[in-house]
Amino acid sequence: MTQQIRPYSGLAKINLFWALSRTPHGILDMATPALGALLWLGRFPSLEVILIGLITTFAGYTAVYALNDVIDYRVDKEKLKLCGNFDIDCDLDAATVRHPMAQGYLSFKEGLLWTVGWSIVAIWGAYHLNPVCILIFAIGCLLETVYCLLLKVTHLRTIVSGGVKTAGAIAGVFAVDPSPSPIFLSMLFLWLFLWEIGGQNVPNDWSDIEEDRRLNAKTIPVRLGTNSANAIILGSLAASLILSTVVFYSSPIPFEFPFLVAAVATGLSFFMLPAWLLYHTKKPMYAMVLFNMASTYPLALLVIVVIKIVMG
Repeated sequence: MTQQIRPYSGLAKINLFWALSRTPHGILDMATPALGALLWLGRFPSLEVILIGLITTFAGYTAVYALNDVIDYRVDKEKLKLCGNFDIDCDLDAATVRHPMAQGYLSFKEGLLWTVGWSIVAIWGAYHLNPVCILIFAIGCLLETVYCLLLKVTHLRTIVSGGVKTAGAIAGVFAVDPSPSPIFLSMLFLWLFLWEIGGQNVPNDWSDIEEDRRLNAKTIPVRLGTNSANAIILGSLAASLILSTVVFYSSPIPFEFPFLVAAVATGLSFFMLPAWLLYHTKKPMYAMVLFNMASTYPLALLVIVVIKIVMG
């Protein structure tokens, strides 16, 4: 059956492509590679690296988020049929139209071309920064594909999601140093991996639990129940907060006590508090509050790191 495309043109059409890539969320995610790069390098890289890095990071996240909808195209259409309208006002990812291909605003071909186009830009930038970044981008795309395909297979797909989100930070480090410390990379990976699991993936699945049950999706809240999901969220984020102090301490940047306190306070307020409220009250609204606030955590930390570097 031919897909019926709703007529849009001009700026409205462009906005649908940005919606496909969840650009508001993608822009926030761009802070993660920058954060990883600065924490390892200890200073600002050259202007050329910064400019190419911004282009590459934007292109990479734009491509990967769009890839999610390309792979999940049939599932999203099934979900729309079973559950109705996607849009949820309090969801950061619903700041624009959710899943515009499944809703008939964009064709599958348009979405695929958009994804491939931005992937080419990301590969070009990654090559100029460090060819290793191309491999990391390819692994991230592969993991995103596996994550989508495991929707109705196993709730352990959450682990794959952690790998996707940490790829950007690891690539950011390699973009400024071809031979970083494996120990630092491991700590950075675990820190952001746990942040993604506890602050992003499981809370997002928590808020979508009714849709996922109708779809027969395998997620942690559906498979293990909300009590176990809440415990996983709280435990993952507590461990992530501890690891954040280890990563900051391991950085060549000499963070004085006030900066370390600010970094810890950011974690406490941006994800530990809403995670505790979700654990204590078991109210779905706090799952989305946690997701939205945790999404801004890397940006808040990046601001702290930039201020420290500027102050010297």
